[in-house]
Amino acid sequence: MRQLVETAEKPKQVLLVGIRDQKMKIEESESLKAELAGLAKTLGLEIVREETVRIRENHPRYGMGNGKAEELAALAGEFAVDCIVFDRELSPSQQRNWERLTGLAAVDRQELIIQIFSSRARTREAELQASLAELAYSLPRLSHKYIDLSRQRGGRYGTKGSGETRLETDRRLVLERMKQLEKELGEVRKRRSVQRKKREKAAIPSCALVGYTNAGKSSLLNALTGADAFVEDKLFATLDPTSRRLDIGNGRPVILTDTVGFIRRLPHDLVDSFRSTLEEAVRADMLLHVLDASDREMDSYYKTTMAVLRDLGAEKAPMIIALNKIDRLGDEEREAILLRYPGSIAVSAKKGTGLDELKRRITNLGR
Repeated sequence: MRQLVETAEKPKQVLLVGIRDQKMKIEESESLKAELAGLAKTLGLEIVREETVRIRENHPRYGMGNGKAEELAALAGEFAVDCIVFDRELSPSQQRNWERLTGLAAVDRQELIIQIFSSRARTREAELQASLAELAYSLPRLSHKYIDLSRQRGGRYGTKGSGETRLETDRRLVLERMKQLEKELGEVRKRRSVQRKKREKAAIPSCALVGYTNAGKSSLLNALTGADAFVEDKLFATLDPTSRRLDIGNGRPVILTDTVGFIRRLPHDLVDSFRSTLEEAVRADMLLHVLDASDREMDSYYKTTMAVLRDLGAEKAPMIIALNKIDRLGDEEREAILLRYPGSIAVSAKKGTGLDELKRRITNLGR
């Protein structure tokens, strides 16, 4: 009998390194490391070991002391990992130093998020935006030992492929490609602007769903409007704004728009590249801030989202806070959260709890 050979590509194995500096509490560093693990798992990576490094100062060579760097290098060798993922931003020189020391790809939080965006982009606009962010990140790192972390990625506008072809790309070609992408993205943005102006002429108020990634914005949009927006229990399931009409027959309709989720330490290149998408929040008549009430980090996520909205100049828009996934909480927990967020609405996109009240609040605010 012919023996079957396993042909499926094995997931990349990684050493995950959390960083805690002197200003950071243990709880915060562990929360950020757990979030980094979620980002890694979103790309299908297999975490074989996690370490937290406490640093007193940012050493220019590795971002930490030589002794600790050598310990991590030995650990990576012991577990035979494919790469090391750091919960911090590595400078191009630090990245090169780590790769010389270990012979492995050194991946920081920024690159991980950018690769997630690249792998999950579905429309032309999202692909252009993700590719532009990827090239902007790679420009000062042309000698970086790139590793294709995603097993589900297809072709992209930014590169011909991964690995050696990217290493062969020089600065001039990257800059030319970025210029071309910016031109194509500008054309896409013009079309989006035309569509937005048509909605404004129709005098239909708009409401943008904003919030931390994986808070349940797409699920709530589907529950409110009967839409079929893509939903998945992974970080950054939605990259493209999806607009649907909400009409409960009691006043003017409202256009609801789902937007990309926020996250702590979101790379600036991605914020700049996805600015046209985030403009849906800036230009909206009102905001529906969706929070995952069952997540113990909810308060931190609220602060992160509000900080991004302030950066975009959208924090002063009328806002409704929807405490989603309320069905996962007991009565006492529910009451405590409602007290912390006065005026908020407890909802469950899954169970339908509070949706009628939320629809009324949205339409009343849109009058």
